[in-house]
Amino acid sequence: MLRASDRTFSRRDTVSVLVCLGLSLLGLFLPSSVGLAIASNLRDSAFTPLIWLQARAEDGRTSKARFRAVVAQRDSAAFAAQFVPAISAENRQLRGLLGLRNRLTTPYVAAEVLHQSTPTDGRMLLVHVGGRVDTFEPVIAASGLIGVVWSGGDAQATVMTWAHPEFRVSASSPDGRVFGMVAPSAGGSASETSLEFRSTSYRDTLPVGTPIISSGLGGVYPRGIPLGTVLGIAREQAGWERVYRMRPAANPSSVSDVMILRAPRAASVQSAYPGDSLLAALRADTLRRLRLADSLLRVHIVDSLLKVLQHDSTRRVPRDSVGPSVRLSRPDTARARPRVDSAR
Repeated sequence: MLRASDRTFSRRDTVSVLVCLGLSLLGLFLPSSVGLAIASNLRDSAFTPLIWLQARAEDGRTSKARFRAVVAQRDSAAFAAQFVPAISAENRQLRGLLGLRNRLTTPYVAAEVLHQSTPTDGRMLLVHVGGRVDTFEPVIAASGLIGVVWSGGDAQATVMTWAHPEFRVSASSPDGRVFGMVAPSAGGSASETSLEFRSTSYRDTLPVGTPIISSGLGGVYPRGIPLGTVLGIAREQAGWERVYRMRPAANPSSVSDVMILRAPRAASVQSAYPGDSLLAALRADTLRRLRLADSLLRVHIVDSLLKVLQHDSTRRVPRDSVGPSVRLSRPDTARARPRVDSAR
């Protein structure tokens, strides 16, 4: 059996339900204007805390949705930013190859670097070629020499880079004063390999920073391909030769596209690799041409504006602006004539 307190709560609940039911029925049959007024008063008084809580809940839900959207955008931006350095480097390489193609007069075949030919040999490259290539054809990049074709083919070819122990190329200074042989440094791994300028005359000294290019001797590499710059003397034999350490001009591990030179072997590509002074002169000439074109464009714009203003001013002058003066001068001349006749 229910206790007295339980009966009291049950009666209160029943009365509350009946009161709410009666108020709802009354609200249904009341006029709309009276119902809207009552609802407005309840919202402004009794239900104000509930409305405030609802507004805060909506703001919280909206803030969470915006936070999720911002987090998703941040994650997408961070994921896309990971590829920006690689895309920028590839863009620079392709721009350099386009500039080299415009300056190059020797026939060539474009090739894309795929991967290393064997997992254990980091001194060879496997490239995908756009045409047939033969062995012992030079492979160059926009910055300098990469190597030579070791095994040719119609679709793929194996390239021996300058880091290979068997790589050799006849080289000289740009002025042709010092000749020698460029080869990879002895010892060390493929990642630590650098170049050496060997078999040079002992009486000739090359300062640090001197560029070294291919000499064209031997019939494999044309003259003018950059090989590197002198870093200093590695070793020397008194009275016989000096061996110079070199910084390579091109890095085979960072290139993604190369160019394979075809015949003629004896052709020079020195004009395709201008020096720093020539590049500075070309940049200055380009800037001078741009400034001249800009000044001519400004003069043309000013001339066009003056012509338009002059044409507009002539169109705005009234046609009968001379009429009153003519009409005023006619009576004066008419009066002057009788005076002349009377004088006669």
